[in-house]
Amino acid sequence: MSKYPQVKDIDLVGTYPALVKSGGGYVWDDVLEYRVWCHPENGAPDIEEGDDYYYVFDNYEDALEFTENNAGTEEPLALILQEEYISEPEPGEYIHVKEQRLTEWPVEFLNRPKRTANTILNFFAPDAPANRLDILRGLA
Repeated sequence: MSKYPQVKDIDLVGTYPALVKSGGGYVWDDVLEYRVWCHPENGAPDIEEGDDYYYVFDNYEDALEFTENNAGTEEPLALILQEEYISEPEPGEYIHVKEQRLTEWPVEFLNRPKRTANTILNFFAPDAPANRLDILRGLA
């Protein structure tokens, strides 16, 4: 059993765009793939004329094993789908964004519960706890 969620559709792994958002949004809907970025300047093979590149995996454990056995790699990231999310343009200022986006997250962020139909509604509810972030952490 994997420590982190399975990908949404194994047949689509590797078909997503390389350039996506990075972090943010507070909630996740699906994991699309796990990525390991490689950096020639840090010892990865130079197969892209000096540019960074990545490999995709359909599970976290294979991505981690690749990282552990190859120089010049980053820790695995999760490419996630957010059907809607919470933006924080200024500290403590939250906005409910109802649009889809792809973003790369540190896999540890997947320890937060997957978004449900009520997660964002509860976050913005007038009777939300003083620390609204507890809702996203599954603590409220």
